[in-house]
Amino acid sequence: MTKLVINIDKVATLRNSREGNDPDILKAATDCQIFGADAIAVHARPDASHVNYADVLALRNVVNSEFHIEGYPSPEFIDLVQKAKPNQVTLVPDALNSNSGWNVDKHIDFLREVVDEMMPFGARIALFIEPNVKSVEMAAKVGADRVQLYMGGYSRSYAAGADAVVAPYVEAAQVARDAGLGVNAGHGLNLTNLSFLHQHITWLKEVSVGHAFVSDALYHGFEKTIALYKECLIHE
Repeated sequence: MTKLVINIDKVATLRNSREGNDPDILKAATDCQIFGADAIAVHARPDASHVNYADVLALRNVVNSEFHIEGYPSPEFIDLVQKAKPNQVTLVPDALNSNSGWNVDKHIDFLREVVDEMMPFGARIALFIEPNVKSVEMAAKVGADRVQLYMGGYSRSYAAGADAVVAPYVEAAQVARDAGLGVNAGHGLNLTNLSFLHQHITWLKEVSVGHAFVSDALYHGFEKTIALYKECLIHE
């Protein structure tokens, strides 16, 4: 069963646009879990444009499903992960954005060092990568538990021809599975393109939705939106 991960970064972005604590990200995380989310995720950026490091530690106290932290593995981020003790940490190549995956071959020595350092923390470690065979093969050599496929290209090109667009993601996911890596997917997934992806990669461990989820929730509310996304992960 593929798990639905709700990224609440954009709830924090809305909060940050005004003084105060409205909307409350702790309540958002709690409500998402009540309504069926399998995990809560945040991207801990050093500029605190979304959640800040204090938010991460506070969320750890209210998330009783899985708690996932994404971020660039700076010393400050690694220290945060050690303190917050998430269930999963996803390493991304840019401190402020998640608009591309790692060039694992180029950074393999650095990533090996990071994974070795973080392994004792007890969190499952995933690498945010481009959907190509080379990146998957290199990720397997780093020692990570999973890869998260960057779905930006898929989401941008989905309408142009879904079968051709999904093919490289299926190939990358197959290679990852054969290498013993769990496969996650995120960035750009929405109610229009998620079901098709899952039909072709049924062995996804999890899918992460954030911007689209918060946008849809403005119309449908959290409970209905989570139900709609979970329906995308059910196929007869």
